[in-house]
Amino acid sequence: MNVWFYEEHKENLRISYRVKKVLAHKKTNYQELVVLDMENYGRTLVLDGAVQTTVRDEFIYHEMIAHVPLFTHPNPEKVLVIGGGDGGTVRETLKHKEVKEVHLVEIDPEVVAAAREYFPEISSGLINERVHIHYTDGIKFVAEKEAAFDVIIVDSSDPVGPAVGLFGAEFYANVARALKPDGLFVAQTESPWGNEDILPRIYAGIRASFPIVRMYLATVPTYPGWLWSFTLGSKKYDPLAVDVNRIPDLGFRYYTPELHRAAFVLPRFVSQLLESPAEPF
Repeated sequence: MNVWFYEEHKENLRISYRVKKVLAHKKTNYQELVVLDMENYGRTLVLDGAVQTTVRDEFIYHEMIAHVPLFTHPNPEKVLVIGGGDGGTVRETLKHKEVKEVHLVEIDPEVVAAAREYFPEISSGLINERVHIHYTDGIKFVAEKEAAFDVIIVDSSDPVGPAVGLFGAEFYANVARALKPDGLFVAQTESPWGNEDILPRIYAGIRASFPIVRMYLATVPTYPGWLWSFTLGSKKYDPLAVDVNRIPDLGFRYYTPELHRAAFVLPRFVSQLLESPAEPF
């Protein structure tokens, strides 16, 4: 079979994958949802034409978005995950025994249903008794909270469609309000290679609400540009001050104590990008 799926990243850039089989294809109340079995990456979740996760490389993204903030906070008992209906971030968060509650806010129930059916190795943590799932708008959910969480993880899709509001300055201000006085958050903030036009605006929005802001990087093969950024905003704790010798091995495949610190060492072009003047969304 010679079937190909392509993700149109920008007007002049398409990324193509050979498909073995289409496992699911539906239009939900919020977006187009497709599950593919791809030759190189196995089962793959696609939302509105963009690859969200694959069984082959999902561990990179999910380990880096979860463990960096959870090891930065000394006692993350109550964690909020916005987006991430596939369950990968929840799965990694549950590896931290001090976490007593994980609240997952996912706007689209069909994403969670697809994850449970087609991605059991990723969604396995969703049935854990510490996990509470809320099918609602993450923007509205956060706006109604105050000093409620130790850590907030924004595991959103790209800034289009239902996720666009998760990249605005007003949302980051509400995130700061929803955190406890020593709380911190992290968000996926796109690629500094493929999204250089919007990344400085995202960074500026986070800096407006948090005294400590650090960007770090990971390599995610199925994301456009491979080089992917995460930005951590903290009220008190600096991820660079973490004693990496005290980080236990929780069975990581990508994250390591050494990488915790090294991931914050940015290439010069990324540092210069963040220094450029920009208005928040």
